[in-house]
Amino acid sequence: MEKTITALSTNPELYEYIVRLADDRLILGHRLSEWCGHAPILEEDIALSNIALDCIGQANMLYTIAIESAGKKSTPDELVFFREAQEYKNLLLVEQPNTDFAHTIVRQFLYDAFGVIVFEKLQTSRYHQLAVVAQKCYKELQYHFRHSSQWMLRLGDGTEESHTRAQSALTSLWKYTDEIFLQDAIEENLEKEEIAIQSVHVKPEWEQSIRGIIGDAALAIPESGSFIHKGGRAGNHSEHLGHLLAEMQIVARSYPEIQW
Repeated sequence: MEKTITALSTNPELYEYIVRLADDRLILGHRLSEWCGHAPILEEDIALSNIALDCIGQANMLYTIAIESAGKKSTPDELVFFREAQEYKNLLLVEQPNTDFAHTIVRQFLYDAFGVIVFEKLQTSRYHQLAVVAQKCYKELQYHFRHSSQWMLRLGDGTEESHTRAQSALTSLWKYTDEIFLQDAIEENLEKEEIAIQSVHVKPEWEQSIRGIIGDAALAIPESGSFIHKGGRAGNHSEHLGHLLAEMQIVARSYPEIQW
Protein backbone atom coordinates (compact mmCIF):
# COMPACT_ATOMS: atom_id res chain seq x y z
CA MET A 1 0.00 0.00 0.00
CA GLU A 2 1.20 3.50 -0.79
CA LYS A 3 1.90 6.04 1.93
CA THR A 4 -1.02 7.23 4.04
CA ILE A 5 -2.50 10.59 3.01
CA THR A 6 -3.07 13.08 5.83
CA ALA A 7 -3.79 16.14 3.70
CA LEU A 8 -5.36 16.48 0.27
CA SER A 9 -5.69 19.14 -2.34
CA THR A 10 -9.31 19.84 -3.25
CA ASN A 11 -10.85 16.49 -4.16
CA PRO A 12 -14.49 16.73 -5.25
CA GLU A 13 -14.85 12.96 -5.67
CA LEU A 14 -13.70 12.26 -2.12
CA TYR A 15 -15.99 14.99 -0.82
CA GLU A 16 -18.94 13.45 -2.68
CA TYR A 17 -18.13 9.96 -1.41
CA ILE A 18 -17.87 10.97 2.24
CA VAL A 19 -21.02 13.11 2.07
CA ARG A 20 -22.91 10.10 0.73
CA LEU A 21 -21.85 8.07 3.75
CA ALA A 22 -22.73 10.95 6.07
CA ASP A 23 -26.15 11.48 4.49
CA ASP A 24 -26.93 7.78 4.93
CA ARG A 25 -26.05 7.94 8.61
CA LEU A 26 -27.91 11.22 9.22
CA ILE A 27 -31.18 10.22 7.59
CA LEU A 28 -31.15 6.77 9.16
CA GLY A 29 -30.47 8.34 12.54
CA HIS A 30 -33.37 10.76 12.14
CA ARG A 31 -35.71 7.94 11.21
CA LEU A 32 -34.69 6.04 14.34
CA SER A 33 -35.14 9.14 16.50
CA GLU A 34 -38.82 9.17 15.53
CA TRP A 35 -39.25 6.16 17.82
CA CYS A 36 -38.21 8.08 20.91
CA GLY A 37 -41.07 7.63 23.39
CA HIS A 38 -42.94 5.28 21.02
CA ALA A 39 -40.95 2.02 20.97
CA PRO A 40 -42.76 -1.17 22.02
CA ILE A 41 -40.78 -1.60 25.27
CA LEU A 42 -38.76 0.81 27.42
CA GLU A 43 -35.42 -0.93 26.81
CA GLU A 44 -35.94 -0.70 23.07
CA ASP A 45 -36.89 2.95 23.34
CA ILE A 46 -33.50 3.57 24.94
CA ALA A 47 -31.67 1.30 22.49
CA LEU A 48 -33.11 2.96 19.37
CA SER A 49 -32.43 6.42 20.80
CA ASN A 50 -28.81 5.48 21.45
CA ILE A 51 -28.38 4.03 17.97
CA ALA A 52 -29.93 7.18 16.51
CA LEU A 53 -27.39 9.28 18.44
CA ASP A 54 -24.59 7.05 17.18
CA CYS A 55 -25.73 7.52 13.58
CA ILE A 56 -25.99 11.30 13.91
CA GLY A 57 -22.61 11.48 15.65
CA GLN A 58 -21.06 9.44 12.84
CA ALA A 59 -22.64 11.76 10.30
CA ASN A 60 -21.16 14.78 12.06
CA MET A 61 -17.65 13.30 11.95
CA LEU A 62 -18.03 12.39 8.28
CA TYR A 63 -19.34 15.84 7.31
CA THR A 64 -16.38 17.40 9.11
CA ILE A 65 -13.75 15.46 7.19
CA ALA A 66 -15.69 15.84 3.92
CA ILE A 67 -15.53 19.63 4.30
CA GLU A 68 -11.83 19.36 5.13
CA SER A 69 -11.11 17.17 2.09
CA ALA A 70 -12.66 19.76 -0.23
CA GLY A 71 -11.14 22.82 1.42
CA LYS A 72 -14.60 24.28 2.03
CA LYS A 73 -15.47 26.83 4.71
CA SER A 74 -18.91 25.49 5.52
CA THR A 75 -19.90 23.56 8.67
CA PRO A 76 -21.71 20.27 9.27
CA ASP A 77 -24.74 22.26 10.48
CA GLU A 78 -24.91 24.11 7.17
CA LEU A 79 -24.80 20.84 5.24
CA VAL A 80 -27.53 19.33 7.38
CA PHE A 81 -29.98 22.19 7.76
CA PHE A 82 -29.58 24.30 4.63
CA ARG A 83 -29.39 21.83 1.76
CA GLU A 84 -32.48 20.99 -0.28
CA ALA A 85 -33.68 17.42 -0.73
CA GLN A 86 -32.11 17.10 -4.20
CA GLU A 87 -28.73 17.97 -2.70
CA TYR A 88 -28.84 14.99 -0.36
CA LYS A 89 -27.09 11.84 -1.64
CA ASN A 90 -28.38 9.17 0.73
CA LEU A 91 -29.70 5.81 -0.39
CA LEU A 92 -33.45 5.54 -0.89
CA LEU A 93 -33.55 2.68 1.61
CA VAL A 94 -32.70 4.80 4.64
CA GLU A 95 -35.34 7.46 3.96
CA GLN A 96 -38.24 5.01 3.85
CA PRO A 97 -40.77 5.67 6.63
CA ASN A 98 -40.93 3.56 9.77
CA THR A 99 -44.47 2.28 8.97
CA ASP A 100 -44.27 -0.12 11.91
CA PHE A 101 -41.58 -1.58 14.19
CA ALA A 102 -40.89 -4.44 11.79
CA HIS A 103 -40.14 -2.03 8.94
CA THR A 104 -37.73 -0.12 11.17
CA ILE A 105 -35.87 -3.28 12.16
CA VAL A 106 -35.68 -4.72 8.64
CA ARG A 107 -34.50 -1.39 7.19
CA GLN A 108 -31.88 -1.16 9.92
CA PHE A 109 -30.78 -4.76 9.43
CA LEU A 110 -30.34 -4.44 5.67
CA TYR A 111 -28.30 -1.25 6.00
CA ASP A 112 -26.32 -2.36 9.07
CA ALA A 113 -25.14 -5.47 7.22
CA PHE A 114 -23.79 -3.20 4.47
CA GLY A 115 -22.40 -0.52 6.76
CA VAL A 116 -20.45 -2.83 9.02
CA ILE A 117 -18.62 -4.33 6.01
CA VAL A 118 -17.85 -0.98 4.38
CA PHE A 119 -16.59 0.72 7.52
CA GLU A 120 -14.46 -2.29 8.42
CA LYS A 121 -12.71 -1.95 5.05
CA LEU A 122 -12.43 1.84 5.27
CA GLN A 123 -10.22 1.45 8.33
CA THR A 124 -7.35 0.82 5.91
CA SER A 125 -8.12 3.86 3.72
CA ARG A 126 -5.06 5.81 2.61
CA TYR A 127 -6.90 8.98 3.61
CA HIS A 128 -5.94 9.03 7.28
CA GLN A 129 -8.90 11.10 8.49
CA LEU A 130 -11.38 8.69 6.88
CA ALA A 131 -9.59 5.68 8.35
CA VAL A 132 -9.76 7.18 11.85
CA VAL A 133 -13.47 7.95 11.58
CA ALA A 134 -14.12 4.48 10.13
CA GLN A 135 -12.49 2.87 13.15
CA LYS A 136 -14.90 4.58 15.53
CA CYS A 137 -17.92 3.98 13.31
CA TYR A 138 -17.06 0.30 12.89
CA LYS A 139 -17.13 -0.36 16.62
CA GLU A 140 -20.60 1.15 16.88
CA LEU A 141 -21.87 -0.54 13.72
CA GLN A 142 -20.94 -3.95 15.10
CA TYR A 143 -23.35 -3.32 17.96
CA HIS A 144 -26.01 -1.94 15.60
CA PHE A 145 -25.85 -5.02 13.38
CA ARG A 146 -25.97 -7.38 16.34
CA HIS A 147 -29.00 -5.53 17.70
CA SER A 148 -30.97 -5.54 14.44
CA SER A 149 -30.03 -9.18 13.77
CA GLN A 150 -31.37 -10.27 17.15
CA TRP A 151 -34.64 -8.47 16.48
CA MET A 152 -34.92 -10.09 13.04
CA LEU A 153 -34.81 -13.46 14.77
CA ARG A 154 -37.32 -12.42 17.43
CA LEU A 155 -39.79 -11.04 14.92
CA GLY A 156 -39.40 -13.62 12.17
CA ASP A 157 -39.44 -16.65 14.44
CA GLY A 158 -41.89 -15.18 16.98
CA THR A 159 -45.66 -14.96 16.83
CA GLU A 160 -47.72 -15.35 13.68
CA GLU A 161 -48.31 -11.60 13.60
CA SER A 162 -44.67 -10.65 14.14
CA HIS A 163 -43.62 -13.09 11.41
CA THR A 164 -46.19 -11.68 8.99
CA ARG A 165 -45.12 -8.11 9.69
CA ALA A 166 -41.41 -8.94 9.35
CA GLN A 167 -41.96 -10.74 6.04
CA SER A 168 -44.09 -7.88 4.75
CA ALA A 169 -41.36 -5.40 5.68
CA LEU A 170 -38.64 -7.49 4.04
CA THR A 171 -40.69 -7.82 0.86
CA SER A 172 -41.41 -4.09 0.80
CA LEU A 173 -37.85 -2.91 1.48
CA TRP A 174 -35.94 -5.50 -0.54
CA LYS A 175 -36.53 -3.59 -3.78
CA TYR A 176 -34.34 -0.77 -2.45
CA THR A 177 -31.30 -2.96 -1.82
CA ASP A 178 -29.99 -3.18 -5.40
CA GLU A 179 -29.27 0.56 -5.34
CA ILE A 180 -26.72 -0.02 -2.57
CA PHE A 181 -24.46 -1.94 -4.94
CA LEU A 182 -24.71 -0.01 -8.21
CA GLN A 183 -21.34 0.59 -9.85
CA ASP A 184 -20.14 4.16 -9.69
CA ALA A 185 -17.20 6.04 -11.27
CA ILE A 186 -16.49 7.95 -8.05
CA GLU A 187 -16.12 4.79 -6.00
CA GLU A 188 -14.11 3.14 -8.79
CA ASN A 189 -11.62 6.02 -8.96
CA LEU A 190 -11.23 6.26 -5.18
CA GLU A 191 -10.75 2.52 -4.88
CA LYS A 192 -7.89 2.68 -7.37
CA GLU A 193 -6.26 5.24 -5.07
CA GLU A 194 -6.88 2.89 -2.10
CA ILE A 195 -9.00 5.56 -0.42
CA ALA A 196 -12.48 4.01 -0.67
CA ILE A 197 -14.21 0.75 -1.47
CA GLN A 198 -16.60 0.02 -4.31
CA SER A 199 -19.97 -1.01 -2.90
CA VAL A 200 -20.45 -3.52 -5.70
CA HIS A 201 -17.49 -5.50 -4.37
CA VAL A 202 -19.07 -6.03 -0.95
CA LYS A 203 -22.36 -7.44 -2.24
CA PRO A 204 -21.34 -11.13 -1.97
CA GLU A 205 -20.19 -10.62 1.62
CA TRP A 206 -23.39 -8.70 2.41
CA GLU A 207 -25.57 -11.43 0.97
CA GLN A 208 -23.72 -14.08 2.93
CA SER A 209 -24.06 -12.14 6.18
CA ILE A 210 -27.83 -11.70 5.89
CA ARG A 211 -28.95 -14.98 4.35
CA GLY A 212 -28.21 -17.09 7.40
CA ILE A 213 -30.02 -14.71 9.74
CA ILE A 214 -33.02 -14.38 7.44
CA GLY A 215 -33.20 -18.16 7.15
CA ASP A 216 -32.95 -18.66 10.91
CA ALA A 217 -35.75 -16.12 11.29
CA ALA A 218 -37.97 -18.33 9.08
CA LEU A 219 -38.25 -15.50 6.57
CA ALA A 220 -37.94 -15.69 2.80
CA ILE A 221 -35.77 -13.43 0.66
CA PRO A 222 -37.97 -11.93 -2.08
CA GLU A 223 -37.14 -12.61 -5.69
CA SER A 224 -35.25 -9.74 -7.29
CA GLY A 225 -37.27 -7.99 -9.95
CA SER A 226 -36.03 -6.34 -13.12
CA PHE A 227 -36.90 -2.85 -11.83
CA ILE A 228 -34.45 -1.19 -9.45
CA HIS A 229 -35.47 1.67 -7.19
CA LYS A 230 -32.52 4.03 -7.56
CA GLY A 231 -31.59 7.68 -7.76
CA GLY A 232 -30.71 8.59 -4.19
CA ARG A 233 -27.01 8.99 -4.93
CA ALA A 234 -27.92 11.43 -7.72
CA GLY A 235 -30.29 13.44 -5.52
CA ASN A 236 -33.51 11.91 -6.86
CA HIS A 237 -35.51 10.97 -3.79
CA SER A 238 -38.94 9.80 -2.74
CA GLU A 239 -41.44 12.23 -1.26
CA HIS A 240 -40.57 10.82 2.17
CA LEU A 241 -37.24 12.66 2.32
CA GLY A 242 -38.90 16.03 1.74
CA HIS A 243 -41.23 15.50 4.70
CA LEU A 244 -38.34 14.32 6.88
CA LEU A 245 -36.19 17.36 6.04
CA ALA A 246 -39.07 19.77 6.60
CA GLU A 247 -39.34 18.51 10.16
CA MET A 248 -35.59 18.30 10.75
CA GLN A 249 -34.70 21.72 9.34
CA ILE A 250 -37.58 23.93 10.49
CA VAL A 251 -35.94 25.39 13.62
CA ALA A 252 -32.60 26.17 12.00
CA ARG A 253 -34.28 27.75 8.98
CA SER A 254 -36.70 29.72 11.10
CA TYR A 255 -33.87 31.23 13.16
CA PRO A 256 -30.77 31.05 10.94
CA GLU A 257 -28.81 33.69 12.86
CA ILE A 258 -29.14 32.07 16.28
CA GLN A 259 -25.96 30.69 17.84
CA TRP A 260 -26.76 27.67 20.04
